Amino acid sequence: MAILQETLIWIAYAVALVVLMFVTSIFTYTYQKPGDRSASVSTVAIISLTALLATVLLLPVDIALVSSTTSSKLGRRRDWATQEKVDSILFTLKVIYYTLYSFDALLCLLIIPFSYFLYEEYEDNDAEEGNQTFMDRLLGALKYTVAFVAFVVILFLVGFFVPIAKDASDEEKNLDFFKRLLAKNHGERALTFALGLLITLGTLLYVLYTAAGLALFPISLINSSPSISAPTLAANTASELEVNRERQRQLESRNSGNQNGLSTRDQRELESLAREERTLVRRERLAAEAGGEGKSTLIKIWTKITAIFRPIKLLGGILILVISLLLWVSMLITGIDKAKNSVCKAHCGYVLGHSNIFNPINWVFVTCAKVFPIDYIFVALLVFLFFSASIIGLAAIGIRFLWIKIFQIRKGHTSPQALLMATVMLTLIVLAINYSLAMIVAPQYATFGPQTFCSLPPKHPGDQPNCDKHPDKILACSELSNSESARAVCTPSVLSTFLNRITVNFPFFGVVDFWAQFAFLLVFLIVFLLSLFRNPNVNIHQLDEDAEEAEEEGLLASTGRRFGATWEDITGMGHLLFKFDSG
Repeated sequence: MAILQETLIWIAYAVALVVLMFVTSIFTYTYQKPGDRSASVSTVAIISLTALLATVLLLPVDIALVSSTTSSKLGRRRDWATQEKVDSILFTLKVIYYTLYSFDALLCLLIIPFSYFLYEEYEDNDAEEGNQTFMDRLLGALKYTVAFVAFVVILFLVGFFVPIAKDASDEEKNLDFFKRLLAKNHGERALTFALGLLITLGTLLYVLYTAAGLALFPISLINSSPSISAPTLAANTASELEVNRERQRQLESRNSGNQNGLSTRDQRELESLAREERTLVRRERLAAEAGGEGKSTLIKIWTKITAIFRPIKLLGGILILVISLLLWVSMLITGIDKAKNSVCKAHCGYVLGHSNIFNPINWVFVTCAKVFPIDYIFVALLVFLFFSASIIGLAAIGIRFLWIKIFQIRKGHTSPQALLMATVMLTLIVLAINYSLAMIVAPQYATFGPQTFCSLPPKHPGDQPNCDKHPDKILACSELSNSESARAVCTPSVLSTFLNRITVNFPFFGVVDFWAQFAFLLVFLIVFLLSLFRNPNVNIHQLDEDAEEAEEEGLLASTGRRFGATWEDITGMGHLLFKFDSG
């Protein structure tokens, strides 16, 4: 039974990995500029994002495997769960975690920067003329990557020799939980320091991009019906085009008998009208394509189906809005609980020994964890929500240095350099999401899951206590449970142990990561309130730029307020939004 259960858990994780690969591939393909795609850049981005999300989604596997050794109803270990078997499970998980974390750090600090410089070294003219070989590009990329290699070496050397925290109070030193968290060797300490630094850097990005994206995501879905439908935009463009051409005819006919030709003023106006005509023709063509004109019957049917199901986006937006607000409340509750009831406050990065305030998200996950894989599905959906919010935040804010926008992240318009930069940022953000999910959103679930223990003493030495007749003595496991029964039954997850080890050994990281969660809540609240009172507008100039660049992007990406546009897309009929003076 134990082998079957363990096998099913790993099969669920394998299925999740396949889904992750599909999702990251869709993201990479959707956001890349069609005429500027690079196979190496796409491969690095897909592998990096898949590895990061795989690290986060290992948490439910961790919880399921550790919790499978106990019976939450009886508060005791199962007969097959010997200490050797439990240690074997923990060792396997630790090896996988350390491998994934090391691979994530390698991708973020070496492979992605190398890929960036390798692409930057490519010159079209030199390559076509044979003046640049692949070896030249490789050497150039390696030259610039040396700085990152030096940074990684320094980072691990600092982590190797930096002293760990030793200023905890006597009460804290007596806790076995904290004793277990102290790094035992320099190698483990170096990896702990490096990951702690990366998580802290990611938390700064997480506060800005993920918080803003989480606030904008449900609003964008609720306002997903376009302000101008394809038929309406086509009708408006046709009317504007007719007025434009009529004005050109008037200018040409007025000056047809003039031997000196057009005046300077009329010439400038005619040139301006000609440029506007070209823009309107492109807009008319894209509007026709968006409406399915010239496309196969299957494409036309798909266009109608997407228009019909737009109201489902409204329902999905409302659902995500409710979940986002519930997340906000749960994170605030945990933050207050940690700030008030942490056993060691800033000395250990606000590690919470026991949840003292009811956390709704935590309760849902702990309850669902009793029946695998329900909790796995919920955690996966929550991770995808955070990941999607991070992408939306990147698209809305862009990649900036202070107030200067360096790269823009847009569907079908993202350059390979911008994609690699966004991948690095998402890598750091996902590490921060991992910390927030385990330490803030659902700390009890991420630490012990549904594990319980019987608080009664055993009848005979070496036996497990029996609470069959005393169900009130079955208690939830916590870090502060120091009884012999708790130590014999409760096994913390590998992820929670690793994250707590970071905050206990290097409290500075824990303090920054903890208080940054309140900044996250503040940014979410500000952006959410602003988005409620901001009227979305259709960016016609952006549509014209997209048409001029001939990008393969949908015309109806902007959001609006009227469901009349949805009905027009379904029926294929539009109306004029503007009136033009032909005089």
